[in-house]
Amino acid sequence: MFVCICNAVTDREIKETIAAGASTMSDLQAQLGVATCCGCCSELASSFLAANQVQTTITAVINVQR
Repeated sequence: MFVCICNAVTDREIKETIAAGASTMSDLQAQLGVATCCGCCSELASSFLAANQVQTTITAVINVQR
């Protein structure tokens, strides 16, 4: 699904960029151009970052409890 129409960026590209180490909106903007034109995609792009942070936290807690 296209998230950023202005720069033709898909949700898959955003997820791959986050998996490769992007952790801030600035990272996504620099690497993909997300939210650098009209900004309509910034909220959705930010939600992918937030979801990744939650997943990372859950994984860390599980690893500590083992």
